[in-house]
Amino acid sequence: MLKFLFLLVVVVVVGGTIFLATWDMPPPSAVTEKVISNDRFK
Repeated sequence: MLKFLFLLVVVVVVGGTIFLATWDMPPPSAVTEKVISNDRFK
């Protein structure tokens, strides 16, 4: 039983690592706006 549990944990950890390494995560798509005062351009 202990062998099976250890093997299951190893498979989950290796699988999760491979998944995170190969996942093409999309960049955040939130629009950001920054207001710059006109005094800076005078």
